[in-house]
Amino acid sequence: MPSAESLDMLQVAAAAADAKGGTDLVALDVSAPMPLVDVFLIVTGRNERNVAAIADEVEDRMIEAGHKRLRREGRQSSRWVLVDFGDVVAHVFHEEERSYYALERLWKDCPSIPIELPEQPGAAAEAGGAPGA
Repeated sequence: MPSAESLDMLQVAAAAADAKGGTDLVALDVSAPMPLVDVFLIVTGRNERNVAAIADEVEDRMIEAGHKRLRREGRQSSRWVLVDFGDVVAHVFHEEERSYYALERLWKDCPSIPIELPEQPGAAAEAGGAPGA
């Protein structure tokens, strides 16, 4: 079971990924099979530039929140960037790599964790709701 701190870290990372246009966000509780990691956050970017921007934003916001990056891999090609914060590891994929590596399928026995994203300005109006309602 992920710690409260890991769940807070997940929300910071997910909000950062969402802010840069990351799609299909999935969080998996990998604490049972991987004692050193609690959560995998898996995100898709539209292209290499978007993948890099998402990974950079996740890293920046996590560091601002006081979390130390342990390592980052894949930034040069930006097809699959892994950003490791210890308890939370963010995997930011290009669409093709996400389909090919299929981490969700590899870790299918791990429960998913709900992600609460901040509401975007104007989202209620786009969804047909009244602004400020």
